[in-house]
Amino acid sequence: MTFALTLTERLSRARGDLRMGVPVVLVGEKAALVVAVEELTPPRLALLRGHGQPVIALTGRRAETLKARAYDGDLARICVPDDAGIDWVRSLADPADDLRWPMKGPLMALRTGSPDLHRAALALAKSARLLPAVLVVELSDAAALAYRGELTLLRVDDIGPEIARLSPLHAVAAARVPLSAAQAGRVHVFRPDDGGEEHYAIEIGRPDRSLPVLARLHSACFTGDVLGSLKCDCGPQLHAALSQMGAEGAGVLLYLNQEGRGIGLANKLRAYSLQDQGFDTVEANHRLGFEDDERDFRIGADILRQMGFSAIRLLTNNPRKLDMMRACGVVVADRVALHVGQTPQNADYLATKAAKSGHLV
Repeated sequence: MTFALTLTERLSRARGDLRMGVPVVLVGEKAALVVAVEELTPPRLALLRGHGQPVIALTGRRAETLKARAYDGDLARICVPDDAGIDWVRSLADPADDLRWPMKGPLMALRTGSPDLHRAALALAKSARLLPAVLVVELSDAAALAYRGELTLLRVDDIGPEIARLSPLHAVAAARVPLSAAQAGRVHVFRPDDGGEEHYAIEIGRPDRSLPVLARLHSACFTGDVLGSLKCDCGPQLHAALSQMGAEGAGVLLYLNQEGRGIGLANKLRAYSLQDQGFDTVEANHRLGFEDDERDFRIGADILRQMGFSAIRLLTNNPRKLDMMRACGVVVADRVALHVGQTPQNADYLATKAAKSGHLV
């Protein structure tokens, strides 16, 4: 008996493969082997070269930093020279040494042929919380068939819609948890069916579902929430929001595991290192190949609906959260400002959020 994996299951497996440095086979008009540059090893690079000329796919943001031609608009396809080693390949993906080693060219970008395989591969790497840079080598039909039983295979046309789809969330556990901000606390755990991170809802008191509830969508911040980092205002915002809900006797805080505005903790720390080199938070994200904000606030709207809330008073300084909640059908009756946690260390960070991300600070 054989078990046929669903598309969701194969996509989850592909993410895990990329994180381990295992190639994935993508099939569209053509077929290709794909490896995340972040996890590439010299033996794997040699294996890929045995199939043909490797091409590095980079996002348009990263290409802009490298002064590479992004002929495909949102991405660039860079040919890997025959004499290029693993360090050169990694230097195109990781901006850690950009200032020390700024000249990496000449970079020959492809301008013919379809970029669909490369675009899908980049989306897959992003969804795995890896640097958005992948090595792609086209396969013959015979080679693709030979790898079918060994490696995870995905069809290009399936990847984009599946990643864009909001994975259904299921309530899996809830329990009373007395908090310093409110003894009447209850924690709910929601698990997506795609094997991704779980998300949490902290319910304070017994909010009336017929009235707009005081709510906050808080993105996980290990450095700020747990370590008390002074580089951001996340920890103080988390505790101030819970305290305000405790003082009012009711509220719900959604703790969404979208670290670093959706790029993951490892990439956030890479961005921190770039900030130490003089780049602001938005510039750092762009140099890594990400957009300003990669979070999906539909998750918060889904949890609110499942908990029976249709209207909220949103604790936030971010107008985008207001727009996203309204676009998802959640009534935002009021915006409640949350100005706490300003320090000398995060002054530039907060100024950048106001100037470039529109935060109301």
